[in-house]
Amino acid sequence: MSETEPRLAFEDNEYLPAVAQDADSGEVLMLAYVTPEALERTRETGRAHYYSRSRDELWEKGATSGHTQHVEEIRVDCDGDALLYLIDQEGGACHTGYHSCFYRTIDGDVVSEKVFDPDDVYE
Repeated sequence: MSETEPRLAFEDNEYLPAVAQDADSGEVLMLAYVTPEALERTRETGRAHYYSRSRDELWEKGATSGHTQHVEEIRVDCDGDALLYLIDQEGGACHTGYHSCFYRTIDGDVVSEKVFDPDDVYE
């Protein structure tokens, strides 16, 4: 490991949070979690892989919906316990059909575009 190569805090954490951000616009699209295996698959394929805590399994974003995330760069925070995926999003990032999972304000105002009907994708 070089002096500038970050140490990832997987010894202290089963998984790390990964923020997916649009590489062009800077819009935050979603937050998910990664394990060492998910991170390795992402680096190998160039497509975002995450770990589903609810399903207890590794998953590739867009494998079912076709709304894939092509990872342009992965950044690590100063403590090595969070990741930032700079991505090129194909279709919507949110399984509810919106471009971003952060599609509403705390007051319930919708601030993102609905780009697909989830009933058509997740039958």
